Amino acid sequence: MKIECVIGDITKQVNSWAIVNAANPMLISGAGVAGAIHKAAGPQLEKACEEFAPIEVGQAVVTLGYNLPNFAVIHVLGPKYFHDVDPEGNLAKAIDSVLEQANNHQFKTIALPAISTGSYGFPIDEAASIIIGRLKAWEKHCPLITRLVLFDEKAFAVFDSILA
Repeated sequence: MKIECVIGDITKQVNSWAIVNAANPMLISGAGVAGAIHKAAGPQLEKACEEFAPIEVGQAVVTLGYNLPNFAVIHVLGPKYFHDVDPEGNLAKAIDSVLEQANNHQFKTIALPAISTGSYGFPIDEAASIIIGRLKAWEKHCPLITRLVLFDEKAFAVFDSILA
């Protein structure tokens, strides 16, 4: 597995087979990443998500990408940091679920945001350690290129330093 970090917009990752949506349980448009992805993908995405909702914390499901430049969207529900009984374990489970879906669907590249670090309140440094740790744990049996798409310089610096 190759892992890289970029600052950017998750909806504009043109060379990724799939992008990852930091979804809510009902898989509907919302704030942050979920809102941006639903807006860019168009109304077909929300319709396609209906059959999977609700999802559990750590669960990932796959839909087509519709109007996005990507073949698919992997929707995953990360933990709410201050409300989850095991936020660290459930973030690791969420990343594992994403990688399992990517592997099962034979995606070659995915673009992954910093799951749970926005409105779900996960501290960026802690999340980065867990996310990169899980990606590295899959390195040997997952021939995937993972692009961590981060929202600002601070998030990039944290992820990039842990990756190094």
